[in-house]
Amino acid sequence: MGIFDALNTSVGGLQAQSFALQNVSGNIANASTIGYKRIGTSFEDLIPQSSTPDRQVAGGVTAYAQATITTQGTVTSTTVATNMAINGQGFFNVQKPIGITDNSPVFDGTTDYTRRGDFQLNASGNLVNGAGYYLMGVTVDPKTGNPIGNVPAVLQFQNNFIPAQATTGIQYAANLPTTPSTAAASGAATGTLVSVGGLNPTDFTTGHNPVVIGTPAPPYTDATAVGSAVNNKAAVPAPITTATLLNGAASTNSIANNFVAGDTITVNGKTISFNNGSGTTGSAAAGTLSIDVSLPGSTVGSLLTAIDTITGTSIASTVSSTGAVTLHSGTTSDLSITSSNTSAFASLGFASTASATRGGGGTAGAGVVIGNDIAIFTKESISGGAVTAYDSTGTPVNLQLRWAKTDSAALGAPHTDTWNLFYQANPNASGAQTAWVNVGTNFVFGANGSLTSPSGSTINLNNVSVGNQSVGNLTMNFGSGGLTQYASTGGTATINQISQNGYAAGQLQSIAVNNNGLVVGTFSNGQNLDLAAVSMSHFNGTNYLKALDGGAYAVTNQSGVAIAGATGTISGSSLEGSNTDIADEFTKLIVTQQAYSANTKVITTANTMVQDLLNVLR
Repeated sequence: MGIFDALNTSVGGLQAQSFALQNVSGNIANASTIGYKRIGTSFEDLIPQSSTPDRQVAGGVTAYAQATITTQGTVTSTTVATNMAINGQGFFNVQKPIGITDNSPVFDGTTDYTRRGDFQLNASGNLVNGAGYYLMGVTVDPKTGNPIGNVPAVLQFQNNFIPAQATTGIQYAANLPTTPSTAAASGAATGTLVSVGGLNPTDFTTGHNPVVIGTPAPPYTDATAVGSAVNNKAAVPAPITTATLLNGAASTNSIANNFVAGDTITVNGKTISFNNGSGTTGSAAAGTLSIDVSLPGSTVGSLLTAIDTITGTSIASTVSSTGAVTLHSGTTSDLSITSSNTSAFASLGFASTASATRGGGGTAGAGVVIGNDIAIFTKESISGGAVTAYDSTGTPVNLQLRWAKTDSAALGAPHTDTWNLFYQANPNASGAQTAWVNVGTNFVFGANGSLTSPSGSTINLNNVSVGNQSVGNLTMNFGSGGLTQYASTGGTATINQISQNGYAAGQLQSIAVNNNGLVVGTFSNGQNLDLAAVSMSHFNGTNYLKALDGGAYAVTNQSGVAIAGATGTISGSSLEGSNTDIADEFTKLIVTQQAYSANTKVITTANTMVQDLLNVLR
């Protein structure tokens, strides 16, 4: 060991300080680089071999890079919805394309890892950061919110389309007034239910009680009774040249040879008689109609029209081209027809009797409001709000709600504060057609305004239909404490929440990343749906990852394999900055420069000593 070793050691010191200076320079240069992790410098002494400690001398030095990947950078918010930052440990899974084919990126399947989160949507629908790395994740079913598979892949959101979803549930919360302010209340007699804002069933058409009676009947629908195809076997009368034929030219819809004078038929207790030569007289609705079978115009059609007049159906009973006669029950009554002349009646395709029962059953009209009663119903009830529901094709359905108070504690014991809820079944209902349907539940409130019955938080609305649009079965959820009855100065219902879970079909408009690490799509139908979950990974030896261009890292033997998931969380519309501390780097810069200068001084001194040694030889 000697002067020449000192020269070599100083040269090693210069190299080590140069390495440190390069790292300091790179850190300062990347002080504004998104997700950059500064590289520190670690010095290691090199001790020469010595047989005894008392002959050991200070050795040389070498420098190593010291990663700071685990050190968090400052997270700041941005205005870009697809930017994201990781708070805590973890990395985004990314891939970088090896080329472009037909305007689409081509990948080799190698996954890299980065904390650079300045992702934005490109023309192909991929999320790409500023260094050209493509984000990976797991797609999510937009209707269920469940992941589709568990293997991360490069995400793409292009022309995403969601089909329509029919409404199956309604969230509803409201406060009903203790005393509803209804139009009918002001003129009602004191002490009556109407005077305290309630609904009086006796004000409605007889047989059409709108309030809950046991289990209310569903809306009445038309039913039919169809006879067999027959041939009237009547010759075509000369005056009739365009008669509707039953079974060809040999038969007509004339009733002349089927019903004769003196025959009668009874429809729901009302009699229609037949005569010969007296003309057609009377009213079918009143049940006094007499049909003249000798008139050319007296046809099966005349008879069916008379039957429809009694049953109240707006759909005329028909005769098919094969001769089958169809009788319609209508919506105001069941249909029962008997004939005094069974052979004639049989010639129309029926046995001695024919009957059809309307859909709904139960007490006639119980639980529904018919068209004739809309005005009184509106006066004796209050609005319960409205919500746009959707059928299976995504067609919007305006579901109107109304509340009617059917009993009031103000009337004294044993009366209770009871309400019924109705939905509008037909906004254009008239006559005996169903306009509003009672949902079939008595909502009873206690003296403190809380709901005491029903005990659950949901009710079912079966076979909901509005106009000609069927919505199907709905579940109405009131939640805990969602329905109350507290005093209201306006006497109206205060709707705190009314929403539903259906929507029309929609096209993707934009995407954003939320704080749960989910990519959320905004669609043209107004829905915000989860489309994908951003994948993250972590490592046992994070600081031993190999740094790549663009703030990405590759796996090494020392880092270990990537482990799915991470302890860190994602912040949407945010970016993680560089973890470089400028003040610290400037301090290191000064120290490095001084150390470098000191090593040059050693070289100068060693050189002087060598010169002195050479001068001894002169």
